[in-house]
Amino acid sequence: MRWVIHGEGEVWTNQWLSVRRLDVEQPDGERFDYHAVRLKDIAAAVVTRDEYVLLMWRHRFLTDTWAWEIPMGIIEAGETPQAAAARELEEETGWRADGLTELIQSEPAAGITDSRHHVFRATSARYAGPPTERNESDRIEWIPLADVPAMIGRREIVSGITLVGLQQVLLLERG
Repeated sequence: MRWVIHGEGEVWTNQWLSVRRLDVEQPDGERFDYHAVRLKDIAAAVVTRDEYVLLMWRHRFLTDTWAWEIPMGIIEAGETPQAAAARELEEETGWRADGLTELIQSEPAAGITDSRHHVFRATSARYAGPPTERNESDRIEWIPLADVPAMIGRREIVSGITLVGLQQVLLLERG
């Protein structure tokens, strides 16, 4: 069953997102205002090497939590998801992938936002220098991939895009 959007207007916007009011009609004919967030797409990279995965220890101030994450960021205008993942990887970690391939794509909250998360994978990388983005993480480490399931269980990995990417890698490694 398909919902129909009859109109859409801006409630508030900035450089990253736009809160929208939509005039929607449900399949049963009921029509009402619906609020949604139009958010730029995100690109991320899972980099593995010799049974290890490159992770960043980060604080997220909105939830006041510390956790391990993969490098990620907004896809800029005119940038491909793959180029954005490569850029974010190097800016945030100082590592440069020796090629990125598409791993998985997700829509983390399709009922409220239209953002797509593009996750890429590299199986080798070389150190290019210190991260140029110094506000992203406290530590950057190569973590044994075998430790990831227990880290998820202990809530040391909670970011949705990180969970999707790492769990896809684990599934592929087992398959």
